Amino acid sequence: MKLLRYGAVGAEKPGLLDKDGNIRDLSQHVPDIAGAVLSPDSLARLKALDPNSLPKVEGPVRYGACVGQIGKFICVGLNYSDHAKETGAEPPKEPILFMKATSAVVGPNDNVMIPRNSLKTDWEVELGVVIGRDARYVDEKNALDYVAGYCVINDVSERAFQTERGGQWVKGKSADTFGPTGPWLVTKDEVADVQNLSMWLDVDEKRYQNGSTKTMIFGVAHLVHYISQFMSLQPGDVISTGTPPGVGLGQKPNPIYLKAGQVMRLGIAGLGEQRQQVIATP
Repeated sequence: MKLLRYGAVGAEKPGLLDKDGNIRDLSQHVPDIAGAVLSPDSLARLKALDPNSLPKVEGPVRYGACVGQIGKFICVGLNYSDHAKETGAEPPKEPILFMKATSAVVGPNDNVMIPRNSLKTDWEVELGVVIGRDARYVDEKNALDYVAGYCVINDVSERAFQTERGGQWVKGKSADTFGPTGPWLVTKDEVADVQNLSMWLDVDEKRYQNGSTKTMIFGVAHLVHYISQFMSLQPGDVISTGTPPGVGLGQKPNPIYLKAGQVMRLGIAGLGEQRQQVIATP
């Protein structure tokens, strides 16, 4: 299934995408695509529905973030061997974890705002992992049993805030609009091999990132296992698993950063595409 949330900001409704690309409303069956709705039993009930029996949503609509009420937004740094190389960093021996504030989360096609005093706002296409069951001290061999599905994330980052202002990376990751998520939550049964998905990102129609989850240092199963050793994971928590090479910071001979007026497009095979206009903070 491809689950989604649509409608005005703060008033999103739950829906699914049928095989013909139409949005079908799920409001009569679930309150939101969030929390317990992402449990295996709940997803099985939704999958059993006949999409043709659900109201068809007419006209163009705004996509909201594909997961609502996110409890934790956990990110993984330097998790692609080719990205670590372009930054000049040693590949980590254990996953590097940091948090992105959930207030950064927006829809996949919403505007991205460059923060005040920013000179180094950057892009990062990433695979998002959405948790569907309480996970605590899980074994790696069973870790994917705790995953509800996958989505596209743009882990927008302000590099100066991230690395030049002291403290943790969270400052450079959490500005409003720095977490476009969606368009869909694709349930894991529709993803044959999560470690073999092509991914890409363009700025103003120029391809900067062109990678694959094959080059992850730590795969999805290991990440769910590893994170659960340090904190419990609950349904609706999101893990953003790192980015392939081609970020602005890694451009040669000089880094390239986002400017107001530019347009980002990005996607992951089978998980959909995003498009964001870059604007200045009002």
